[in-house]
Amino acid sequence: MSEETITNNTPSETGEGNTQRKPENSKWNQFLRDTLAWVKRTVRIHEDTDYEATANSINSAISFKGVNVWILFFAIIVASVGLNVNSTAVIIGAMLISPLMGPIMGIGMAIGTTDSDMLKVSLRNLLVMVGISLLASTFYFILSPLGDAQSELLARTRPTIFDVLIAFFGGAAGIVATSRKSQPFTVISGVAIATALMPPLCTAGYGLATAQFRYFFGAFYLFFINSFFIALATFLIVKYLHFPQKKYLNEAREKLVKRTITIFSIIVIIPSVIIALHVIRETSFHAAANKFINEIQESPYFEHSQLISYKKEFNYKEQSIMMSVVGKEITPEEIAHIQALMRNQYGLKKTNLIIKQTDHLYNSQNENELIENILERKDAQISEYQQRIEELENKLDLLNTSEKTNKQVAQELAVQYPSITSFSVVKMVYTDTKSLKTDTIPTLFIESKHNLSDEQKQKLLQWLRVRLEEPKLEMR
Repeated sequence: MSEETITNNTPSETGEGNTQRKPENSKWNQFLRDTLAWVKRTVRIHEDTDYEATANSINSAISFKGVNVWILFFAIIVASVGLNVNSTAVIIGAMLISPLMGPIMGIGMAIGTTDSDMLKVSLRNLLVMVGISLLASTFYFILSPLGDAQSELLARTRPTIFDVLIAFFGGAAGIVATSRKSQPFTVISGVAIATALMPPLCTAGYGLATAQFRYFFGAFYLFFINSFFIALATFLIVKYLHFPQKKYLNEAREKLVKRTITIFSIIVIIPSVIIALHVIRETSFHAAANKFINEIQESPYFEHSQLISYKKEFNYKEQSIMMSVVGKEITPEEIAHIQALMRNQYGLKKTNLIIKQTDHLYNSQNENELIENILERKDAQISEYQQRIEELENKLDLLNTSEKTNKQVAQELAVQYPSITSFSVVKMVYTDTKSLKTDTIPTLFIESKHNLSDEQKQKLLQWLRVRLEEPKLEMR
């Protein structure tokens, strides 16, 4: 056989190697197809969608007259009371009975189905609801004797990226649940609580009532963010589920409606996206700034200095962190190093660091803050010392009790076992050489004039176990 013949019969030329790989590839491809088909069947929600019932449900929720007006007014008062007295349970109860979700979901559905009539009604009723909510909450806070802002109120004045996520995914859950043939009430209730539309409006009313407009604008800003992303989620789910589009007899009117809704959507979306990006930037800034402030205090730069206060400022153009420090002066070179560290390692590249240092000349506010910090540290040290003293006193009491008990037992031993001259009970740690497990066992040691019999040792051991209340006592 020639060399040429051998070359022509290699597996690569005859296709034997490819024949062996084909079944394996075929099985793998089939597995991927089956897995993909299972995933599609699992997440698919089109079959259970009730388009007509969903439209009727949202239309009825949009309606704002009669009972809904009273329910909204009462819910706003309840939420305002909850915010005023700092009661989370009361706020949750108010959110459950609030009808605010209806018009917002109606806006999203109207845009998704190009229904101009539903859009007009939803927008009008939402504006009326917001107006009534502001009037009711402002009226309450004007009359309320509790004028201080509680933590629940303050929490509703600064939107974060988490508010955006909650509003979007909460709105998505709401429209998916509403579109089912059997609407799960628990989901609808959970969405009403999670998206938290009422508390920001009540906080805005508090800002108006107390003439603190930063509260008003911050809270209303949060309400707008929540509303927009609930409507956006509704619009996307409506499109995903292929809700039927509204048809118009007049083709020119249909084009006009679609064009108007598109323009309206763009007008609303563009500033909302800009606001959302600003919220993300602000949230990231505060998170990085807090981490920097907490960690820099433990650095060698602050070894002989004390941070008494700090302030963070964020706006579109620049950010700044201002720190007030007392103690040993931090040199300009060290400040430059701290700023470089802040910008390079904490991602605060456009942030200015301002460190205000005072030695003996500082104002009364800083002095009070410094004294408070010192007192807090002293209180912590005193508490730690008191805990140690209590532990030592307990050990001393135990030793005294043990000494008294041992004297009594020694007297009893002298009567029952005259040959025993002394005894000792020691808690010893035993370690098994194979399993390496350890166990603490009280162990008895005795000294006697002559050896005790095994029977005497056993009786002695049983008696001492009862007498000393040590059931695990052993003799060595």
